[in-house]
Amino acid sequence: MTSRTVLLVDDSRVARMMTRSVVEKSCPDWTILEAATGEEALEYVAASVPDFILMDVNMPGMGGLETARLLSERFPAIALSLLTANIQDSVREEAGRLGIGYISKPLKDEELIRFLTGGNGAS
Repeated sequence: MTSRTVLLVDDSRVARMMTRSVVEKSCPDWTILEAATGEEALEYVAASVPDFILMDVNMPGMGGLETARLLSERFPAIALSLLTANIQDSVREEAGRLGIGYISKPLKDEELIRFLTGGNGAS
């Protein structure tokens, strides 16, 4: 598999560590970046556009949906998926409207791998 870059965006350090572990096992040569806020994610992407972004929804400051909306508008080629415990239909529907993936927590390794190899996420 070609070396790629994935950005993990979650205010929970533990959640980022768990997701990082799955990515490292599945894609050992990939670069993994981490952001704890939507604002930090926007800074990372402006400096170096990743191939994939996994975004939590509920974060302090700019939430995941607003961040995803901005990133989708500015960088439509990035494969972006929400990775969230927020299972409300409205969140899933908004992900669909934005044309981004939706993966629910707790994370299932096979769903994350499918997103990273196929560019879409859905649960």
